[in-house]
Amino acid sequence: MTEEINNCIKELKAGNLILYPTDTVWGIGCDATNPEAVKKVYALKKREDTKALICLVAHQAMLERHVKEVPEVAYDIMDLATKPTTIVFDAPKDVAQNLIAEDNTLAIRVASDKFCQYLINKFGKPIVSTSANISGEPTPKRFKDISPEILKGVDYVVNLQDEKQDPSPSSIIKLSNDGQVKVIRE
Repeated sequence: MTEEINNCIKELKAGNLILYPTDTVWGIGCDATNPEAVKKVYALKKREDTKALICLVAHQAMLERHVKEVPEVAYDIMDLATKPTTIVFDAPKDVAQNLIAEDNTLAIRVASDKFCQYLINKFGKPIVSTSANISGEPTPKRFKDISPEILKGVDYVVNLQDEKQDPSPSSIIKLSNDGQVKVIRE
């Protein structure tokens, strides 16, 4: 696993795209602070850059470095969630501008998977995480379901086995600093 993490970090630092197993489904990732790398993700997915992407952080302290204010309820949601849960926060900071939605929000998840935690922690910055498919096509549940176009479009593919029996995308909850909570995806 150490070799895979080091290979990923080399690619991320170079502004390249990686294909990696996340705490949900296989994801396309890049340095979330690099606007050129983020642009490559949108291009590969053929996705409009107005549709925001999710980014992963290694732990709550990293989350706090990239959001102006983490609402208290976010900690409860993270502690009580029974599956990976992405939270849309107001006023993100120190990430690529083209990662931030038009309403000045950003979807962030604290990774629950060991590989992702080690990778992001060692990289020291958030990593983009978006499903490994062309926009509008079904999310691949297994590595073997990822299209050749995506496989060829990334710079590095992590060589780790599928471990999850029935992977699914994360829940998404929007938390506004005014206290509003909205479930976007269960």
